[in-house]
Order: sequence, then C-alpha cells, then structure tokens
Amino acid sequence: MSLGPRLAARFSADRRLGLILAAVVVVLDQAVKAVLLGPVELYQRQVIEVLPFFDLRYATNPGVSYGMFAAESLESRVVLFAVTGLISLGVLVWMFFEKKRGDILSLALILGGAIGNLIDRFRLTHVIDYADFHIGDWRPFAVFNLADVAITLGVVLLLARTLFIRDKDGDEPQHDPAAKVSAK
Repeated sequence: MSLGPRLAARFSADRRLGLILAAVVVVLDQAVKAVLLGPVELYQRQVIEVLPFFDLRYATNPGVSYGMFAAESLESRVVLFAVTGLISLGVLVWMFFEKKRGDILSLALILGGAIGNLIDRFRLTHVIDYADFHIGDWRPFAVFNLADVAITLGVVLLLARTLFIRDKDGDEPQHDPAAKVSAK
C-alpha cells in the first residue's frame, strides 16, 4: 500500500528526523523526571546541591514556562491543557509544511518540550521543574526542566534562522529580467 506522492513528501527524511528529535526530547524529559521523583526522591529532599551554581530543586509549576500564568483552578488547568495541546498540534502541522531542515528541527524541539510538559499536566495537573541555576542567593531564572530548555532553544533557533540566516534554496524570489522581455 502506497502513501501517495504528496503524503510521502510530508514524511521526508527531514520530517522523520524532526519527529525522532521530538520523541527523544519527550523521552529524556520524562526519564529525568522519573529518576528525580523515583530513586532520587527529590520531592522529599527538596534541594540537592550539585555545583556551587546549580541545584536540583523540586518545584511544581501550575502555569506555563518559567512559572508564568499559574492555573490554580480545575477550569483554568483544563483550559491551559487544551490551549497547550492545540499549540502543540499547530507546531506539528507547521513541521509537516515546513521545507527547511533547520526550521523543522527547531519546531521539533518546541514540539518535544511541549509534549513533555503536557504529559506532566495530564498525569499530575502541573509540571515538575528541577533545574536551578544561581549565583549565591541570586537566581536569574525560575526553576525549569529539560522540556522548558527544548522549547526555549527551539524558539531562539527559529527566531535566529528567521532573522539572520538565508537558506540557499530560495528564501528570496529570483527575478529574471529576461523573462519579462520574452513574455511581451
């Protein structure tokens, strides 16, 4: 049974690579959380000093990335879950229409991170965060997790590619003055 040429094109090697990358992000995110909540028992220990500038710190996040827009009530959690799910679906659709490998991989990072956090929301009604960078008592970032890093990295790469990188395969339309003359 053949998928057909148009559908097969949607499952190009770059898109398959993107789906694999998204899956790797989800698996790594969930595996780290499983280890920290399971054998390490971070939820009981609360803080584990790893380096002078990095701790593993148990935190729950009922909101979106880096603690913004906390969803405390059941209704707001359902809305946040639905909106995040729709955004994830939108990113997946965008991935299947995107032609540039770098953009596909950037979107894959965003998708994998979003799904990793969605799994937490579905299972626990909040996201588990654990990475805490600091300089003494100063914490330039809220406590975050691997999924947040993937989302942030994907967004930064996508913006950088959009603003600063032109691909060779035709970002700029080619103007052929001879074509105008011959068309007359």
